[in-house]
Amino acid sequence: MSESDTKETKLTAADAAKRVQRIVLEPAEGKDKFKEKRVPVSAEEVLTFKDYGTHVVVVTRDGQKFTGQAK
Repeated sequence: MSESDTKETKLTAADAAKRVQRIVLEPAEGKDKFKEKRVPVSAEEVLTFKDYGTHVVVVTRDGQKFTGQAK
């Protein structure tokens, strides 16, 4: 195997942030109804991240943990 075949691509905080989304509940019509809205996580919010190959885990500065698909 050549060196380029075994070399992993490095994931940056910006790339990891693009792969996860935060779910926010917004009030909808009616008293007790809410609508889900997906909001992207910004690269500045990322404290740490790990690429497991099958999925990516991102921890934000406020302690929230998000999981997204690896590409």
